[in-house]
Amino acid sequence: MDLSDEGEALSPEWAAAGNNVCGTLHGCRNVAPVAERFVRADWRSRSSSWEGYDVGTSWCEVELNPVDGAYVLLNGVVDPSRLNDLAGLLDRFGQTSTLELYDEEGALVREIKSQG
Repeated sequence: MDLSDEGEALSPEWAAAGNNVCGTLHGCRNVAPVAERFVRADWRSRSSSWEGYDVGTSWCEVELNPVDGAYVLLNGVVDPSRLNDLAGLLDRFGQTSTLELYDEEGALVREIKSQG
């Protein structure tokens, strides 16, 4: 998997924010191909563990971690106005997913289910 630090850095307003997005990528056993698709979409990527990756751009930064070889857990921060963009990107990857957006108090604000 090619890693890239050439993508845009996370905007300071989101770097200071707490995690507000989490989700699952269904039917995905290996994170590396997903991280590679983010890199091809001009996001930056780096290994965060033996099997996990951090991917990001100016409006979103998430960690991708496989869970028991059954699915991938996604969590991090996203500009709330760009949640549809993240879901659309996963759709373009052909990735079935569920994304949840939370407010500053931790209350669920929105959920998007994608069929990839």
